[in-house]
Amino acid sequence: MIDPYDYENRTGVLPVSWEMFHGLCKGLSQTAAAFDPDIILPILRGGIFPGTQIGFLLQAEVHPIRLTRREHDEPVFDKPRWFIEPPEFIKGLRVLIVDEISSTGETLALARKKALSLGAASVMCAVLYAHARGSVEPDLIGLISDDLILNPWDREIFRKDSFIPHPEYVDALSSQKEQEAGSLMSCPAPIFPVKS
Repeated sequence: MIDPYDYENRTGVLPVSWEMFHGLCKGLSQTAAAFDPDIILPILRGGIFPGTQIGFLLQAEVHPIRLTRREHDEPVFDKPRWFIEPPEFIKGLRVLIVDEISSTGETLALARKKALSLGAASVMCAVLYAHARGSVEPDLIGLISDDLILNPWDREIFRKDSFIPHPEYVDALSSQKEQEAGSLMSCPAPIFPVKS
């Protein structure tokens, strides 16, 4: 099984703009429309962005779940853990589970298993991105890439009194010897300064 946080073996860097994100969500929505989900379960945190957008595009109900290796935005668990499980009312419904990325596929497999155990009529899994070297394939994939993908929503964080590049991205970029951590801020995602 691959390590989802092994940044040394990424093939490059892919900065994703909000426009690219929207285009990927439109493509996933167009494909998911044939499934006609009754409810979308975005996996918090990263899956909330595509899950909510796909929910708007398909006019479907959205109910977030949380299954993660992270705590306070730091990877701390070897295996994904449940923090917010799917609701029991999904029994008999067509469920679309949405996450940001599939590396090992373990999170999606656990979410699918839980939804089916609660009696979901059928379950599909969609992701914005998947690694080519992943062991479990989601049903719907926006983009397959082994690049380090820089999302527009978490590229920066707020510390003390200013925005800084996300430390995880900085570390990941520095582990890719041909990349410079400074390139993080030159990604084509609009950053709107707050006027004082």
